[in-house]
Amino acid sequence: MKTTLVLAMTADGKISDVTRSAPTFGSDRDYAHMEEQIMLSDVVLVGSGTLNDGGSAVETKPALIQTRLDRGVSAQPPQIICSRSGKIDPELPFFSQPIERWLLTTTIGSQDWLDRDSFDRVLVCETPDGSDLDWQAVKIKLAGLGVENICFLGGAELAASLFAANFIDELWLTICPFVYGGSTAPSPVSGSGFTPELAPRLKLLSVDRVEDELFLHYQVQKTVDA
Repeated sequence: MKTTLVLAMTADGKISDVTRSAPTFGSDRDYAHMEEQIMLSDVVLVGSGTLNDGGSAVETKPALIQTRLDRGVSAQPPQIICSRSGKIDPELPFFSQPIERWLLTTTIGSQDWLDRDSFDRVLVCETPDGSDLDWQAVKIKLAGLGVENICFLGGAELAASLFAANFIDELWLTICPFVYGGSTAPSPVSGSGFTPELAPRLKLLSVDRVEDELFLHYQVQKTVDA
């Protein structure tokens, strides 16, 4: 199983400004690149905070749907929303999109959704105390469902957890020609941070320049067995 994180940030490492407005710094080419990665995936993983901010999922565009159908998979990959608490606004446009929806959560987080048809699957994968998600259990469960390629689109807290759990294998990073600044402006990975000894290390696989943007492709160097 391979998990690929796809993100864009400003030249100073921000994914939004200090007001946390929706990012607008990525070009049409960057957006098309994200759509291509979604097209190649079996499922798309998104944090509930990212979903609540954006309101809807990124769908495979008609021009790419036939490529998926030729591979023998659904036109749109299932969208997995990750939320420990299960606190997701049921009125979001996301729930009206023509896509398959999965919820990845804890026992407590599943309670509000078990009697609804909002999600096609509710996956409970939790630590023994039920307070957090167990990412090794997530891998086992998704593998049992035939998932081989995961496209992860954020957010920052979830990214920190996934890096800590050795869950991310590759990173596609677009560096966009803007500087936002701001000590409270969010970065791609938040959480409690890593010490230099434990910080995830990356191997650069490729660099592609398109006008003023850089598209960087990294492999995550695993320090322990994942």
